[in-house]
Amino acid sequence: MKPTILIAACLVALPVFAAEDKTMTKTKTESITLKTTIEAIDHDARTVTLKDKEGILETLVAGPDIKRFDELKVGDVVTFKYSESVAVSIRKPGEPVAASKTTDPVIARGTGAKPSGSMTQQQTGHVTIKAVDPKTSAVTFTTEDGHTMTARVEDKSLVKNVHTGDKVELTYTTALLISVE
Repeated sequence: MKPTILIAACLVALPVFAAEDKTMTKTKTESITLKTTIEAIDHDARTVTLKDKEGILETLVAGPDIKRFDELKVGDVVTFKYSESVAVSIRKPGEPVAASKTTDPVIARGTGAKPSGSMTQQQTGHVTIKAVDPKTSAVTFTTEDGHTMTARVEDKSLVKNVHTGDKVELTYTTALLISVE
């Protein structure tokens, strides 16, 4: 697991979810949707030029794994939906935690009339709470690879039930859905 992804997820998730004095699991999901229009296609180079609503052009290369490339047409609307989800479980000292792991990306090709597909990936890891400062709402934690970091929590009430020695298990999931209309 890449420590930077785990750390970033922890910095975002711990302040949101550390609210109870028992083992708990909570999930936070955020999504972004972008609609673009195909402005140009170069079949020899396998590139597609897309234009968003602000008029910004972006050219993407479609590798050989894009099986339905030849079905794309100038004027097609392409929707990209990107989602990130962080699930957080806070476990008290001595409670078991699952092993850290990173799954290979899973690619699913759409079967509809127009090309579509999705790609998802999941990473799981842990941090250990080293200190909690209720006055400043700061939480100091150690990552699995030994790095110690401190994060401020905006809402002080969220850290009142997090204690030294608690383990925070993070599951970070990303998904990209692409569809052509």
